[in-house]
Amino acid sequence: MKKQSLVIALALALPLALPLAASAQYTGPNTQPAAGAGASGTPYAGPSTVPAMSVKQLIDTGKDDQYATLRGFIVSHDGGEHYTFADETGRIKVEIDAKHFPPGVKIDDKVRVELTGEFDKDLIGSKVELDVKRLAVLR
Repeated sequence: MKKQSLVIALALALPLALPLAASAQYTGPNTQPAAGAGASGTPYAGPSTVPAMSVKQLIDTGKDDQYATLRGFIVSHDGGEHYTFADETGRIKVEIDAKHFPPGVKIDDKVRVELTGEFDKDLIGSKVELDVKRLAVLR
């Protein structure tokens, strides 16, 4: 009976422990106390046809669903998969799935990164965001 109770307790506790094991590698400032993300980078590191641009260029001239590359810093974690990214020209909200964080690499607001993803721009209103498909740490 004790063995069966232990197995049931472990089975119930495992789903609660998994999100903690896969928590974000981002360790910089938070705008919300909760975290969420994980690890797994893209193995390809060669050239890309996706244009590198500044935050200002992307916001001013970017088209909805356009792919873009930004270089700068993740300056805050805004809860869940939402972060704020900044370069020398401005800031933009970004959405980064846990799987895009490189395993074992701590990223804070002082680590320069390159983000490549799909630009989301509302046709009505002023909401803009980059849905990140690739995150690379720049050395």
